[in-house]
Amino acid sequence: MTKGALAILVHGGTENWSPARWKARFDEVCGDRRVLLLPASGFDPAEVHYAAVWKPKPGELAGFPNLRVIFNLGAGVDALMADRSLPDVPLVRVAVADLTDRMAEYVVLHVLMHHRQEPYLRESQRVKRWAPKFQHAASAMSVGIMGLGTLGTNAADILRRLGFRVSGWSRSPKRVEGMACFHGADGFDAFLHQTDILVCLLPLTADTRHILNRDVFARLSRSGPLGAPVLINAGRGGLQNEADVLACLDDGTLGGASLDVFETEPLPADSPFWTHPNVVLTPHNAADTDPDEISKYVARQIARFEADGTLENVVDRSRGY
Repeated sequence: MTKGALAILVHGGTENWSPARWKARFDEVCGDRRVLLLPASGFDPAEVHYAAVWKPKPGELAGFPNLRVIFNLGAGVDALMADRSLPDVPLVRVAVADLTDRMAEYVVLHVLMHHRQEPYLRESQRVKRWAPKFQHAASAMSVGIMGLGTLGTNAADILRRLGFRVSGWSRSPKRVEGMACFHGADGFDAFLHQTDILVCLLPLTADTRHILNRDVFARLSRSGPLGAPVLINAGRGGLQNEADVLACLDDGTLGGASLDVFETEPLPADSPFWTHPNVVLTPHNAADTDPDEISKYVARQIARFEADGTLENVVDRSRGY
């Protein structure tokens, strides 16, 4: 029996995520399954049973009448959820150890960067100023993580083992060994009041859009070692109200920020974030996962699905993640 084809639709990727490289990877791991790099000609849309996508254009997936599963090649599915014509088939998000580990690297790096006063020290080096400040122990710093899925809990565990006081907040109740967990609207205030460094790893949904705003920043702890709270956003750009972030950095409500994501990407050259003295900026590469691992993950999922109908990490469309 002929296997259903896999279609690849990738837009806006880096060189390592180029469509041609995705095609070569999937050709290697999919055996005798036909792999189509779209746009293409000479194929029947009805033969496509699977789609591996990154930021497809609205309506692109609606043309496959026999589509069975959509695999999103990145962690965030908000671009897909915004497509009103998206076929009503399982939508699977990427969940591989490589992605989890890379996000932990990013979070730990930037927590340590602010904790160990690296922005100040690098500026001191630039102006040849030998003036070290008192360095607190990690146990003096409270790190609060918004989002206690796989990424958040893994990063929290590493930070806790480094000695940081770590807490977490999620939409629904969670229990994570060794850390205080808060949830819902009732627990949000208490979570914020004790947080010196706020790490956001939430998915982007209608409920979380612009959740990082002045009201939230004003409720963060102001008694921590840094003197003012710090924001680290490695989730999605739409989570942050960017005008509020800039204004709060300027007036001292926030003491600093590490931002990997933005509402418009690539970040425009005239954005004030590029040159703000209290911002550490990265180009959405916090968890820039090895595409070879992702292609293997998708191939394994397809094989399992065809064997027994099961899939892992299916998105709950009612929640948006």
